[in-house]
Amino acid sequence: MLKCRTVWRKLAPLARASSTLCRQNVRRTGLHNARIPAHVPGAHMATGPAGGGGENQLYVLLVGATCLGGAIYAYRTVKGDQQRYEERIAEIASRPHRRTQQATTSVQIETPAAETVETESVPESELQATPSSEEPSPVVPDAETAASSEAPEPIQAEGLATEQPSPALPPHAPYLLIGGGTASFAAARSIRARDPGARVLIVTDEPDLPYMRPPLSKELWFSDDPTVTETLRFKQWNGKERSIYFQPPSFYITPEELSTAENGGVAVLTRKKVVHMDVRGNKVKLDDDTEISYDKCLIATGGIPRNLQVIDRAEEEVKQKTTLFRKIDDFRTLDKVSRNIKSITVIGGGFLGSELACALGRRSQDSGLEVIQMFPEKGNMGKVLPEYLSNWTTEKVKTEGVKVISEAFVKSVTCKDDQLEIKLKDGRLIKTDHVVAAVGLEPNVDLAKSAGLEVDSDFGGYRVNAELQARSNIWVAGDAACFYDIRLGRRRVEHHDHAVVSGRLAGENMTGANKPYWHQSMFWSDLGPDVGYEAIGIVDSSLPTVGVFAKATAKDTPKAATEESGTGIRSESETEDVASSPVASSIPAPAETHKDDYGKGVIFYLRDKVVVGIILWNVFNRMPIARKIIKDGEEHTDLNEVAKLFNIHED
Repeated sequence: MLKCRTVWRKLAPLARASSTLCRQNVRRTGLHNARIPAHVPGAHMATGPAGGGGENQLYVLLVGATCLGGAIYAYRTVKGDQQRYEERIAEIASRPHRRTQQATTSVQIETPAAETVETESVPESELQATPSSEEPSPVVPDAETAASSEAPEPIQAEGLATEQPSPALPPHAPYLLIGGGTASFAAARSIRARDPGARVLIVTDEPDLPYMRPPLSKELWFSDDPTVTETLRFKQWNGKERSIYFQPPSFYITPEELSTAENGGVAVLTRKKVVHMDVRGNKVKLDDDTEISYDKCLIATGGIPRNLQVIDRAEEEVKQKTTLFRKIDDFRTLDKVSRNIKSITVIGGGFLGSELACALGRRSQDSGLEVIQMFPEKGNMGKVLPEYLSNWTTEKVKTEGVKVISEAFVKSVTCKDDQLEIKLKDGRLIKTDHVVAAVGLEPNVDLAKSAGLEVDSDFGGYRVNAELQARSNIWVAGDAACFYDIRLGRRRVEHHDHAVVSGRLAGENMTGANKPYWHQSMFWSDLGPDVGYEAIGIVDSSLPTVGVFAKATAKDTPKAATEESGTGIRSESETEDVASSPVASSIPAPAETHKDDYGKGVIFYLRDKVVVGIILWNVFNRMPIARKIIKDGEEHTDLNEVAKLFNIHED
């Protein structure tokens, strides 16, 4: 373009001069003929009379040369621009290939370090840290870049912008499991069993790989290992040692490997939360705005511990001295706090509150820690156990070193002189150093709105059918599922065995099994190593109950039960096999059992004269019998005869 302007500046004066001469010749011709012609033929201008013909020829030559030069320049310019455009497109298209080669070279150089990190519990964070350490180093240009006439700065800057330290998450997961608890792990294992090449991605907002929660309030507290909060290994009642994690890190693949793993695998994406679901588009959005699409999705988000409203409204100092117990971090926090204070109060008389009170009470016998448990009911487990058994259990908890305050309704919690003051509605005042609120669980249904899923107004949780399906390609399992029990109706269950069974069933149905929820899950609770029970169905103290008890022996304890079964998580010995017709004990029941001796027995819960729930009190490994009784759904005229099926009167 600059060349064209230079030529035009040189030719413009000549062109203007030639134009002036041409106009003068035309004017002269008009004067000679006494008129101005309507038009001047081109031939006259080219071969006119002397005095004007030479200049016209020069003008024509100059104009023609200018047009020809301009056309040639335009052609070369367009041709050159097209060639440079094609070269630029080819260079841009080759960038991903060059970056892949650079990344491959970087991984090959760092292989020894990666191998040493493979067994860590949080390998993803290490993978994220690797690119950030390389970013400041200059990019060495290759031969093609060095030879290019264009400046390399914009290309280099763009390359750095695309290499920010963010994990290379898979854009698509055939099986996406939201939540990293027991239900998700059970579903992943079930999916892989039916589809060995399946690619499964678990997304959890916790920093840990899938683990079991029951030991957090049971066996871990009885460990003699001073580093138990770090190792998270514990001895079962039978003396065998195991980890709280379902599988070691080597069992999983990294999320970055999920898309390319030849035989599939299970990957866990930790410290990420799904905040939005696009059901129609089959994709989710994480809290960092990353989007992941899926073919099949499981929601197993569990629940969030409830808190007392008086604590929620209290000052910040009160909240800092309060623990809501649910996760590994909560166990570590409470373990540390209980070793450095003089008094701790557990608010809640349910499963979790009673287990923690007994565990802390057993520790207090050596440390001098004051352990207080308070609840609004008349006795421990008052909402589950009949009143007489609840009162008996309360006395057993007291023998563990726990100070029990029943019928306690908390009015306010304040902090004074670095101590918490709990004021009850009846005027009683309790001073303590720390509070553990164990008052129930609120199902996590944060995704209901964006996903358009129905939340049950009575039980809470996502409403699903008997196959645990909420919508097309979406299933729900565990604490967050309000499922249809084909025997007992609509229910929601918050126990380990239900998480295992519902997760396993959801995984099977995600692979096309289409199986209904036939299995009756059980749950259990241990108040130390000497008192424990297993339950199934609907166990509600407001229902009519019939209890049949016998004198306990040395083998009728949780410790003895795990020694016999070989496992500390009793539900692991449970199967979905239907119990065969049980054979009643041939030993006759004693004529009368001491009214205060509840060493072992069976409690039947009735609804319309039909057994809908059973508690086996210090009676273990008989759950298939209880399961069959509930499944049959028959009326029984004499439950004492039914109790014989459990052989509770055998020595």
